[in-house]
Amino acid sequence: MDVLWMILLLLLPLLMWGSSTFVFYFKKCFYVGWMMVLALVAIPLCILKSGGRNVENMRIIRVLVRHVKYFLGLRYDVSGWEHLQTEGPYVIVSNHQSSLDVLGLMEILPDRCTMIAKKELVYAGTVGLICWLGGIVFINRKKTNDAKNVMADAAKTMLDDQIRLWVFPEGTRNQTGDLLPFKKGAFHLAVQAQVPVIPIVFSSYRSFYLRKEKQFNSGTIRVKILPKIETKGMTSDDVASLCDKSFDVMRAVFVNVSDSKPTSNGPSTH
Repeated sequence: MDVLWMILLLLLPLLMWGSSTFVFYFKKCFYVGWMMVLALVAIPLCILKSGGRNVENMRIIRVLVRHVKYFLGLRYDVSGWEHLQTEGPYVIVSNHQSSLDVLGLMEILPDRCTMIAKKELVYAGTVGLICWLGGIVFINRKKTNDAKNVMADAAKTMLDDQIRLWVFPEGTRNQTGDLLPFKKGAFHLAVQAQVPVIPIVFSSYRSFYLRKEKQFNSGTIRVKILPKIETKGMTSDDVASLCDKSFDVMRAVFVNVSDSKPTSNGPSTH
């Protein structure tokens, strides 16, 4: 048995050095496993601090998760911090490339801010439970009416509890090298609550992370926090133009910080 362990220990650095596919799966498995362990640590801490589900628990989650980037060889170059100094509630919208986005989110997450996420996440073991304890708002993406009701409730909660919400308006992960058309839910939310929209753009991961090609190297992600877009006085009639404006601004920045060429994706869908 000791000999077997020695062989495995000798093989590990060889595989890490010689096989990009092995590195990809090793990092992915480590990431998922370690996040589940961190969630297990965070659960009792959140319960002790807040007694249960509370957006303030995101502070604990943020502290526990922020070191994970170093294990994966990732660095963040953030600009525009001043735009997050806005008082009161607001809606953050950002592009969505992979589950690694959680690390970037935790890198810059402001106080009293939580997320809107797909309902399936709540069933993800310890990670699902810690998401629930962190006040994450879950929506059923397959049922449009349910999603609209959740957004209406979220707008009321934002104002009553003075919280901020982070939304991925593309609606799904996307590693095409461009932005997918935006769904309008986040912008309906901002208009209903009459709170600003703050766009945040993460540069493309394609220089270090390619899921289909099974590549996961070290890399630097450039993050641009953009000036807020006010919604005061806007109505539901203005949602489409607000969505289009946010898309255009974010897409231009994404192309710039990623050194990418835009494709033919349009600004918005439903």
